[in-house]
Amino acid sequence: MMKLYVETKRQVADCILFYRLGDFYEMFFDDAVMVSQELGLTLTGKECGLPERAPMCGVPHHAVESYLNKLVQNGHKVAICEQVEDPKKAVGLVKREVVRIVTPGTNLDTDDLDASRNNYLMCVFCLGEKSGIATVDITTGTFLVTETDSRRKLRDEILRFSPAEIICNDAFELTGLNLQEIKDQTGATIFTLDSTYFDDEECRQSIKDHFHVGNLQGLGLADMDAGVAATGATLRYLTETQKTKLENLTTIEPYSIGKYMVLDSFTRRNLELTETLREKNRRGSLLWVLDKTKTAMGARLLRSFLEQPLVDSEEIEARLTAVEELNQNAITREELREYLGPVYDLERLISRIAFMTANPRDLIALKTSLGMVPAIKTALQEFQSPLLSSIREEIDPLEDVCSLIGKAIVDDPPVAVREGGFIREGYSEEVDHLRSAKTDGKQWLADIEAREKERTGIQKMKIRYNKVFGYYLEIPNSYRGEIPQDYIRKQTLVNAERYITPELKKLEETILGAQDRLVQLEYDLFVELRNKISDCTLRIQQTAKALAQTDVFCSLAAVAERNRYVRPKINTRGAIDIREGRHPVVEQMMSSGEFIPNDTVLDNHKNRVSIITGPNMAGKSTYMRQSALIVLMAQIGSFVPARSADIGIVDRIFTRVGASDDLASGQSTFMVEMSEVANILRQATKNSLLILDEIGRGTSTYDGLSIAWAVVEHVADTKKLGAKTLFATHYHELTELEGKIPGINNYCIAVREKGDDIVFLRKIVRGGADKSYGIQVAKLAGVPDDVISRAKELAAELSDSDITEKVQEITETDEAERPKKKHHKVDEVDMNQMSLFDTVSDADIVRELMEIDVSHLTPLDALNTIYALQNKMKNRWSGA
Repeated sequence: MMKLYVETKRQVADCILFYRLGDFYEMFFDDAVMVSQELGLTLTGKECGLPERAPMCGVPHHAVESYLNKLVQNGHKVAICEQVEDPKKAVGLVKREVVRIVTPGTNLDTDDLDASRNNYLMCVFCLGEKSGIATVDITTGTFLVTETDSRRKLRDEILRFSPAEIICNDAFELTGLNLQEIKDQTGATIFTLDSTYFDDEECRQSIKDHFHVGNLQGLGLADMDAGVAATGATLRYLTETQKTKLENLTTIEPYSIGKYMVLDSFTRRNLELTETLREKNRRGSLLWVLDKTKTAMGARLLRSFLEQPLVDSEEIEARLTAVEELNQNAITREELREYLGPVYDLERLISRIAFMTANPRDLIALKTSLGMVPAIKTALQEFQSPLLSSIREEIDPLEDVCSLIGKAIVDDPPVAVREGGFIREGYSEEVDHLRSAKTDGKQWLADIEAREKERTGIQKMKIRYNKVFGYYLEIPNSYRGEIPQDYIRKQTLVNAERYITPELKKLEETILGAQDRLVQLEYDLFVELRNKISDCTLRIQQTAKALAQTDVFCSLAAVAERNRYVRPKINTRGAIDIREGRHPVVEQMMSSGEFIPNDTVLDNHKNRVSIITGPNMAGKSTYMRQSALIVLMAQIGSFVPARSADIGIVDRIFTRVGASDDLASGQSTFMVEMSEVANILRQATKNSLLILDEIGRGTSTYDGLSIAWAVVEHVADTKKLGAKTLFATHYHELTELEGKIPGINNYCIAVREKGDDIVFLRKIVRGGADKSYGIQVAKLAGVPDDVISRAKELAAELSDSDITEKVQEITETDEAERPKKKHHKVDEVDMNQMSLFDTVSDADIVRELMEIDVSHLTPLDALNTIYALQNKMKNRWSGA
């Protein structure tokens, strides 16, 4: 047995081997030592022909899932080795085989998985700058594929899906991506596959074989070489781990990253789309507000909507029209929600069926769910919007499947498939007969005895039983001459003889083998039924998808009605005009009527950049976030919290809100902040929305103001970026830019002063704040009075008028010199005269600056680099 174990372990060397021995799964050698430590199991030993006993530990087979799930959550692969023949019929050792390998991305135990989110396995194939990405959730049948042309986009896709497991080629580890950061943010386990998994010809053939197509054109993969490699490797990996046909992967969806709004990891985190920034709680996130879905499928789909807002105006309008119609017909909408309530997770149920792990209760859950489908389809007939009409057409009532399960399985079946008791009476004559044999066997024997007594006249005849002969007729010797010819003598005793008859022998076989044969027959019928339902996988998946969409749009409509949201207008001219907008989450955390609404006006012309000043705690960050969230909500097809909203589609939302030291990589607060700013300025387009909060605060006042100023110039300049921007700052000097640079407007948070105290009015008004009220805010925060008094004294002495004067001098000089410059249009300013980044003309120094990888510099490296460049410049200027 141990030799067989060692041979099996060699086949799955990278896995922990759960080896079935009787009622336990045993682990040996290094596996046993490691598992005993991780799971807190007792480590024992077993004689195995070696000088020392083999370390051994085990878990009972009936409780294996909990142990297995913990190991998988810790990033291990676990191979399940089962007995694949009946021990009673085995000659020698019972045959065993690895029947499945469980990994973080292939876990099918729905009890262990979060029903509201997908459990993704992602395959990444890197080829130069291009990367193919295949993302699959085998619990739902979702299969997506795309390609990226940069490392930044690859990183964003990984963080968008947050896969449980990443499989990749060797080149992925050489991309320069921070893999530890990816692991920390997603919780993913990363496994590198052999290059043979990505062979182009084999990948193409495996895709065609799986989807039963002659070429890849129809699947939309013909021009995706890297995507094909990732897809083919995924199919091979899943086949090898699941040891079965992947029948629930019926479709594949190629997509372009440009189809969706780009949200980098900082933006997802800062806007708190699915969890809060600090506590990582669902409560307090946008998802918490919008998710009133009734099904797990709907919850997952709504999360995906939030993670990938649309940029196509027609698709957005179609969703909005569906939500509006459901919003206007509240009675039918609530009726739909009632029908959706009893619907189980059809996507994961059909996957369990396809992978042959479903039990009788899963089938009853499927029947219960399908029982609601006809009513949902009927209710949807009241709606005329194109999207709801197409959803209704996608719904298959599946009455044949529902009826089949109802005829075959009892209403309250046991969980275990191997214990019987779940086939409904009347479904199988043989099952009914065996079940009767088990319960009515004694009566059948009594009937035979009575009948034989009457036929033969032998009244002292008795039917008895022993383990040697089974059931027999025992007749006293005094009746020897009356024995019928069809009786077969089995044994002669002193006072009697024992006989059997063909009828009695047949009944014996029925009674004695009834239980075992009944259990086996019920199992065989269940497998047959499961296979029939598996043949309907595509029909059930399409219906599940339609029900999930219905659930999401009903949820969005219900939330819109409850929270007084309005339908936004969608435009493609780049204008954002929000009237009396509210933060969707903050207003839910406050008492009704307490939240103060505000307007937001941005466009590509006179309102490109809003500079927002005001004290801390006054509401600047809330205001900026609410503007971004309203735009995002509109682009997922949701109504928005405002009196009215006209939303110009944005291709990306970037946020730079708050920062902290990244000690793990040796980056200070300021370095983190500058890295994020650099990413935004490189990646943003004129159609992007930028939320920039307190740029430059992590360094000295002069440097911070200079950087903030230069960033404002850059984003406002239509020749360089020209993106719509909300820019919050404590540098009041930046308000001087209004009127000097086209597209910049000043706004501030209204504050009411009462002596030394202030009251935040939470209202955004035109104009700039002339002071920061920092000391008053400190007082509100509870800083001791003596500290407040001393701060006032110091503030009077440390006036920053010199900075203000210098800023005014710069802007006045710029104003005076502007007419001297040639070829200026009325609404343009030559930003190059003030840019902090273009003052060095020395090509080699500029080249050296451009080649610096800022994101990987430690603070000490940064200082040394700046010092070296400064010396070069001093030498150049001293010799000039």
